[in-house]
Amino acid sequence: MKDPEIIALFFERSEQAITELINKYGTAVRKVTSNILKDVQDAEECANDTYLTVWNRIPPTSPKYLGAFVCRIARNLSLTRYYANTAQKRNSYYDVALDELEDTIPALSTVESVYDAKELTGYLNQFLKELSKEDRYLFLRRYWYGDGVNEIAQNLGMKPRRVSGRLFRLRQKLQNYLQNEGMIV
Repeated sequence: MKDPEIIALFFERSEQAITELINKYGTAVRKVTSNILKDVQDAEECANDTYLTVWNRIPPTSPKYLGAFVCRIARNLSLTRYYANTAQKRNSYYDVALDELEDTIPALSTVESVYDAKELTGYLNQFLKELSKEDRYLFLRRYWYGDGVNEIAQNLGMKPRRVSGRLFRLRQKLQNYLQNEGMIV
């Protein structure tokens, strides 16, 4: 079933909308939640919370890209759960990926954080548009979906060391891009 048809089912408040959503995007949602949350039960609970959140947001929202909309909700819910679970702990699996970006993306801890976050989002989107398809895939798989370097390397038929090197160069390129745009890094 195509995205507009699924969205129409949500607007009709048909329970079939959830079934169709799971059929089409369930694998992606489970991948996102399980990459961030290594606990199977937490990942499954976040996946279910994702479907409930989508049900509550459509309507009134009518997303242009349903897959991205659903995965973003799954990611945000998973990160919230992840931070709650690891509030007293550090150096867990997903922290490694976040720590890699720590020196690249500026901290947003001022009153202007909301504005800065929107501005940073625009810069990140523009940066990603300018990357090659493979570099964009590497960056998103690592820093959005939370895939491990070994998993990315296996998917691309590359050596993990090469993936790590490219990710390092991408972070440097992002840092230079943000500095050229006036973001303090």
